[in-house]
Amino acid sequence: MRYFVTFPSGDEIAVDLDHLPTGELTVTAQGKRIDADAGAQSRFSAMRVDNRVVDLCIEGAPPGVGVIAHGHRFYAKVESERMRTLTAALGAKSGGPGEGTIVSPMPGRVLKILVKEGDEVAKGNPLIVVEAMKMENELSCARDGKVLKIHVTPGQTVESGARLIEVG
Repeated sequence: MRYFVTFPSGDEIAVDLDHLPTGELTVTAQGKRIDADAGAQSRFSAMRVDNRVVDLCIEGAPPGVGVIAHGHRFYAKVESERMRTLTAALGAKSGGPGEGTIVSPMPGRVLKILVKEGDEVAKGNPLIVVEAMKMENELSCARDGKVLKIHVTPGQTVESGARLIEVG
């Protein structure tokens, strides 16, 4: 199965995962085969990648996921080839569904809102800070636009997937 992973920088890579009849997993990223093995326990995973062990914590559900690896947190957009084909067939706007809605990738508390309704924002601009798992997470804009609606207030507790800010 082919997946497309888009990082906060806007860089995108194609990742092919194949589950073999033996139970093994083959991973190819950017056309390069990677020796990998994974074991999952709830949202925590330990992966062996080219003989190095990487402990991961993954929150949320595709297309928007939060990832903690080596003590660093980032957010990525993960779409399967099927998801992209379905989006195109349904005539969704370029960039996928929900691109203008910033959602909480995990349960947490809103610390700061960095914009106001009506503000013009550019792709990559920080919009809001949410505290989750004792870490501050700055969520950024996925596209250029205008802040249409802010759904939360500082100090508010939010669930995973809660709508925070809409940009149009």
